[in-house]
Amino acid sequence: MKHGKKYLESLKKYDVSTSYDLVSAADLVKKLAFAKFDETVDLSVKLNLKKSQSVRDTVVLPHQFRGEKKVLVFCKSEKEKEALEAGATYVGSDDLIEKVKGGWLDFDIAVATPDMMKDVGKLGMVLGRKGLMPNPKTGTVTFDLKGAIAELKKGRVEFRADKTGVIHLPVGKVSMEPAKIAENVEAVLAEIKRKRPADAKGDFIQSVSISSTMGPGVWVALKDKE
Repeated sequence: MKHGKKYLESLKKYDVSTSYDLVSAADLVKKLAFAKFDETVDLSVKLNLKKSQSVRDTVVLPHQFRGEKKVLVFCKSEKEKEALEAGATYVGSDDLIEKVKGGWLDFDIAVATPDMMKDVGKLGMVLGRKGLMPNPKTGTVTFDLKGAIAELKKGRVEFRADKTGVIHLPVGKVSMEPAKIAENVEAVLAEIKRKRPADAKGDFIQSVSISSTMGPGVWVALKDKE
């Protein structure tokens, strides 16, 4: 992969082989960022997983860094009031399903009550490609709409290991204080450790790095790989 001049200049400012404690790593990422916009800070975690194993869950980050999310709720009429009062942006059933079928996707998260999933499941080709399909494992298929929407509004995010065993997740902005970025990373790592498969062997977390959208990665020193 070919990198630009500014990226290569950033590489000269630190030792790429050194691992840093979380706060120092976050501070370094801020110093290495060179774009004119407020870059996102991305976390990459390499896990020791067998092909048969997977890690997927959600976590509420202690420090929000994104704007208000548009939450769509698929539910029947008796749950519509609860969803709206909880802060849902769009609420409906068959009408919304038809709208989404037509290609409308002006929302960030989709939630559904279990009794709607038979029909919502037909949207797999549309929602699945965008990672928007409600899923019980991530708490987006539930009758507790009030609780689910409250957590989503607080900044609950989903993480999932890809085929190579790596989890990629945005955890902040370069404009944030290093300590707050570090606390978001710690929250994610704690949740990942809790999802360790029972039959996983050896060091579960193999490596951790953070980087800005355009900048180079910085290795994080691991206290406990579990």
